[in-house]
Amino acid sequence: MIYLDNAATTRMFEGGADIYKKYACQSFFNPSAGYNKSIEIAKELDGVRELIKRRLGTTKGSIIFTSGATESNNLAIIGSKRNGKWEYVFSLGEHPSVYNVARFLESQGHIVHFVGLTKNGQVDYEELRRVVNAKTRLISVMHVSNETGAVNDLVKIDEIRKERCPQALFHVDGVQAFCKLPFNIEDFNADLYTISAHKFHGPKGVGALYVKNLSGLKNIVYGGGQESGYRSGTENVSGIMAMKYAIENIDVEKNYQYVKGLEDCFIENIENANGVSYLQTESPYILSLSFSGVNGETLMRALQDKDIYVGVGSACSTKKAGNRVLESMGMNIDEIKSHIRVSFSEELIRDDIQKACHDIIDTYYTILEKVR
Repeated sequence: MIYLDNAATTRMFEGGADIYKKYACQSFFNPSAGYNKSIEIAKELDGVRELIKRRLGTTKGSIIFTSGATESNNLAIIGSKRNGKWEYVFSLGEHPSVYNVARFLESQGHIVHFVGLTKNGQVDYEELRRVVNAKTRLISVMHVSNETGAVNDLVKIDEIRKERCPQALFHVDGVQAFCKLPFNIEDFNADLYTISAHKFHGPKGVGALYVKNLSGLKNIVYGGGQESGYRSGTENVSGIMAMKYAIENIDVEKNYQYVKGLEDCFIENIENANGVSYLQTESPYILSLSFSGVNGETLMRALQDKDIYVGVGSACSTKKAGNRVLESMGMNIDEIKSHIRVSFSEELIRDDIQKACHDIIDTYYTILEKVR
């Protein structure tokens, strides 16, 4: 199997699975209970909070454990909402777990602005500058596009915020960046930052939200008051500890350079193929391609028969028609229909890449002959 859909999910580290089992079957205690073994578990969770902050590049703020990116994004946005004539700003490139929350705010009568994208997939910074104002409560822009790998200039966005709306909170969906790209959160002063474990070899169903200042956030889940009252519900200890294992066993700089080499190898092997175009962006983990004359989903399904797995966009929206992100970048309907997404991992080798490229091109031309 050659798995090229790592933006959808990654293989969990086997060592992390062992850790998961340990905390499910041996150290299984509820961290909210009052006896010593539970207190020790609570202390271990606090250690993971500090680890995540260090990986983000800060010692400030708080970490709230969640069930993953969707919950973290909902908490960040809905938890930041306030009464009054506040305005909320999002990009058109956001993941459905942000975009659909923005649409919900709009349906509730709040003023919501959607900022377009440039042809390279980044937020249109000049449009953002025009939209934000003294009434802006929240700016929510993803770090890395899950569709194209475009990396938004968060430092520039923070500068626009400071100039135009210093009162606004800044939320970043960092799902495709955390443990993949080298960065320091203090460089762009995010108030809220979302992570999801299964995007970097942790388990599904666990994630976290970094919060610079808890006073700017309200809870959206009511219950026993876990996570300092901001996310009630017994913590997923096994998942959190397996996420810790993944963080500790990832060398971000080394992996980034290695994956950059894999992406370069892929492009070298496919760039001269007739009918194939691609968008190379700042993140080497994600590559967007179009295959003229062939439906991307048809190509994806044909490739799985060869045990090669690619994506056709966000795994959370593949059952829906169209592609909001690619449309906002100015792609026409034919380009969108012929689009696939290839996403890499440090677990791949160059032989995998070369074989995948050969089979992708061969499959593409075979399908093209049939549809002509």
